[in-house]
Amino acid sequence: MVDLMKKYGYVPDRERMDSDISRIAGNLETVRSEKVLKDCFSVMDLTSLRTNDTPASIERLVRKVNDFPLTYPDWPLPASVCVYPNFAGIVRQTRKSEDVHVTVVAGCFPSSQSYLEVKVRECGLAVENGADEVDIVLALNAFLDGDYDSAAAEIVAVRNAVDRVAASCGRKVILKVILETGLLGSAEAIAEASFLAMESGADFIKTSTGKVDVNATPAAAYTMCECIRKYHEATGRKVGFKPAGGISTAMDAISYYSIVSAVLGSGWLDKSLFRLGVSRLANGLLSEVAQKTVNWF
Repeated sequence: MVDLMKKYGYVPDRERMDSDISRIAGNLETVRSEKVLKDCFSVMDLTSLRTNDTPASIERLVRKVNDFPLTYPDWPLPASVCVYPNFAGIVRQTRKSEDVHVTVVAGCFPSSQSYLEVKVRECGLAVENGADEVDIVLALNAFLDGDYDSAAAEIVAVRNAVDRVAASCGRKVILKVILETGLLGSAEAIAEASFLAMESGADFIKTSTGKVDVNATPAAAYTMCECIRKYHEATGRKVGFKPAGGISTAMDAISYYSIVSAVLGSGWLDKSLFRLGVSRLANGLLSEVAQKTVNWF
């Protein structure tokens, strides 16, 4: 595979990045507003990825989403409910609004350690059972060994399978590729992984699974957003960005919202191009606006 950073004319500038991130962090209080908090709510992939998830617990979560507008009519709905693939049908059958997508983590999440045939079949089954969006993990077993061609080929294989099954169902499905940035070790590796995923057909690139020691960070987010900008400049295709893992407070959300705004511009600040992968953030955003503790979800 060609040197992707060279191809897209990108070299991480750590000094500038650190300066920009510090400036963004120092400006968060001025960005915080009810509108921004509600915007962050609207781009959430409301996530439940617990070992003890059951059909009943996932149905309860979706019913809370269904009932949310009755109590909070001035708030948007979250972008999606994100679950393990075996629960795709539960979410699809229970949701009242098709604006709330069915998102699954698949392809042998979170490690992506299995046979490609298993990963492809799991993603296809998820789409058959109602998934609107599929989040897979970059094959780090290949990428970290420098076998970028194999890592890219896996994404392409999943992309083709998801598209084929979606077309047979009369739908289109969004594919997000998780880079697991906390395990990549450098801004250069994050950049290579970002370009590789985008070239291989990712609709979104995502920081993390939330299942390793280091998940979303402002530095990883900034690098990925710069790569998205460079890729868009070169190809004209807009790819979305999703930070995930450890995003639990309103200020966490505003931080990533601000990074996306600063690097990519306001055109990326809606759910078609920006998501927040969260399991705890929803109540934090509600509490921030209400100025009291809210435990709806």
